[in-house]
Amino acid sequence: MYKSIVFDLGGTLMEYVGMPLNWSDYYICGFEKLNEIMRLNLSINDLQESTNKLKSYNPRTSKREYEINPETIFNDVISNWGEKPDINKVIEIFFEGLSLKANIYEYSIELLKKCRNLGFKTACLTDLPNGMPDYIFQPAIERILPYFDLYVSSQICGVRKPNKGGICCIADLFDIREAEILFVGDEEKDFLTARNAGCDFIYISDFLKNEKMLQANSTVNESICTND
Repeated sequence: MYKSIVFDLGGTLMEYVGMPLNWSDYYICGFEKLNEIMRLNLSINDLQESTNKLKSYNPRTSKREYEINPETIFNDVISNWGEKPDINKVIEIFFEGLSLKANIYEYSIELLKKCRNLGFKTACLTDLPNGMPDYIFQPAIERILPYFDLYVSSQICGVRKPNKGGICCIADLFDIREAEILFVGDEEKDFLTARNAGCDFIYISDFLKNEKMLQANSTVNESICTND
């Protein structure tokens, strides 16, 4: 029986409107914005080199499961620039250049309220976009943050899905066993995370169709992927 329901964020409770799972093709827009705003006079080749370096860090293609500090990533990404501007300003302007617009799904707040009202501890486990710090990401989810007992990002736990470390971190902080967690997500890597951690998993589409399973200490629904 579950004591906590843990939610993935992107594609599960929210989205960046119009953005695909892999943002690599949009990186050049961020660097062009940087070049314009900071008046860096970088050449097209400079911008492309930085774009390619950032792409090499992208977990969607590199498949890395460990998290890297955004400052470390961007210090390497701009290492070919003659002028080295403040790295935090570089990061902020870069993501401004992507023109990101966050959208919280209509069902998200009521769903989280229902989970908490039924006695479940709620948490989110999210992989931050490549190179994005928590302080830039969190404003995108400020409407739903109050409905989580715990916020865990890849930057906080140090690993990315499908590594089990995020689920294990949440279990430790809630002082429960991994098997007492139900993980809700939308991607295969979410399913693999649950399998690696030894907890059950359900896709958000099935979770929304079977809200009766939210009744406290209910029996496991057939849509849930168990690890027995």
